[in-house]
Amino acid sequence: MFVKTVEAKMMDKSPMEMLEEEHHFIQKVVGAMAGLAERLEMGREVEPETLKNIVEFMRTFADKCHHGKEETYLFPLLERKGVPVHGCPLGVLAAEHQRGRALVTGLANAAETYVIEDPSAKKGLLESLRSLMELYPNHIWKEDYLLFPMTNKILNEEEQKELHEKFEMVEKAIGMDVHHRFQQLAEQLEKKTQDA
Repeated sequence: MFVKTVEAKMMDKSPMEMLEEEHHFIQKVVGAMAGLAERLEMGREVEPETLKNIVEFMRTFADKCHHGKEETYLFPLLERKGVPVHGCPLGVLAAEHQRGRALVTGLANAAETYVIEDPSAKKGLLESLRSLMELYPNHIWKEDYLLFPMTNKILNEEEQKELHEKFEMVEKAIGMDVHHRFQQLAEQLEKKTQDA
């Protein structure tokens, strides 16, 4: 049976479909965060490795790869096409990206404190998880239902193709194997937090 490579699968998708697919994996990790928060609320422990994996996923896949594509290529292209950089949607989404980065840094710090068994760390860890769980579903909705449909109406076929090529450059810079590994990690985190 022939299995398509990650790179070949990307070629089949439009730029907005690529971003929507990435949302699917980010949502899996946000769902895993909900499972971890529930576990902590029940007084159970959370594995340090799971926390480390979530932070790594959010920093590399969600931020460098996904937000990187949007901020480096999509938003400037839309701005050149006349979409205002301030306000909704671009200004709001860019601000949410910044907030997400700050929240992930907070999660990393809370996870580190939790791992060294500081009694106060559980509260900070829960707050960090809940803040990310609150931010991302709304952020993803704005992109899926406002930004991406608008983009598909504004960009012509040539601009879509150029954007696709630039998104592929981001993937190659990060590493196609890295992208695929994070997709698998999202699946594993979702399953692990549902099963436990």
